[in-house]
Amino acid sequence: MAYIGRDPQYGAFEKQALTADSSTVTFTLDYTVGSASSILVSVAGVHQEPETAYNLGSNGSTIVFTAAPTSGDTVFVIFLGAALEIATVGSGVITARTELAERAATGDFFLVYDTSATALKKIQTSNIVKASVTRNYTGDGSDSTFDVTSGTAVDNVLVFENGVLQKPTTDYQISGTTLTFQGGAPASGVAIQIRELPR
Repeated sequence: MAYIGRDPQYGAFEKQALTADSSTVTFTLDYTVGSASSILVSVAGVHQEPETAYNLGSNGSTIVFTAAPTSGDTVFVIFLGAALEIATVGSGVITARTELAERAATGDFFLVYDTSATALKKIQTSNIVKASVTRNYTGDGSDSTFDVTSGTAVDNVLVFENGVLQKPTTDYQISGTTLTFQGGAPASGVAIQIRELPR
């Protein structure tokens, strides 16, 4: 399976197909997730907005759509992060605890064991990896250019128009800090979302 942006370093982005029947709104997920933003959901080729078109239920083990997907529509979920069972030490016992296996926040720290110094070192995540950036715009029928972060490459972004994923280099190009739509300016009122993936 091809990816937009860099391939995952470990494992893969798992995909789950759902069977729409025009009445079912709740589906059991193959993996438990900790946030509605930890999955990409497509219904009939249209990207769905987390917490608007769907939410999670049963502690992240089900997806609940606001409206039942129509019978015959292709519906699928791509898992970007799954809940991870880890052990934590507290009061002299080890208990199960669920934490989301996703990118650490910019202000978080990693503990790294330095073998040459035989000591633990604390490293801030902002010094290791850049965070994802999501930009939301609204088309006005005349602007075909939009700002992105310097150094962002065309293959390191996901671009949506009204939830429909656009094709890199065919539908848009990036030069410097500017993303340009190749087919002209998005129509007035079109919701534009640009997700800059971690690099």
